[in-house]
Amino acid sequence: QVQLVESGGGLVQAGGSLRLSCAASGLTFRHYTVGWFRQAPGKEREFVSHISWWSGTTAYADSVKGRFTISRDNAENTVYLQMNSLKPEDTAVYYCAGSTRGSSTAPNEYAYWGQGTQVTVSS
Repeated sequence: QVQLVESGGGLVQAGGSLRLSCAASGLTFRHYTVGWFRQAPGKEREFVSHISWWSGTTAYADSVKGRFTISRDNAENTVYLQMNSLKPEDTAVYYCAGSTRGSSTAPNEYAYWGQGTQVTVSS
């Protein structure tokens, strides 16, 4: 059974930092692109970042570029999202997801999803 479990969300003041983790069981990230998405109330789920496990290639949404960093830990089969200089508009539920379809920013290209972790940034 494939499971992705996010952790690390919480409440932080604007300008603060959080690090999200995505741990996988039932699959090995080696063959996947792992993405982070977020969804704010009343809005569609949007791409935040992804990393190709095999090549290490990363990509970011323009809104987070320079503030967020995605990374992976091979031994722990875990992906991280370091979020710095957080803004109130970063408030959302953050999801990690796995795709075997190569690097994509489209949620429907990702077959496996975690349950999400809430990030709230106060002004």
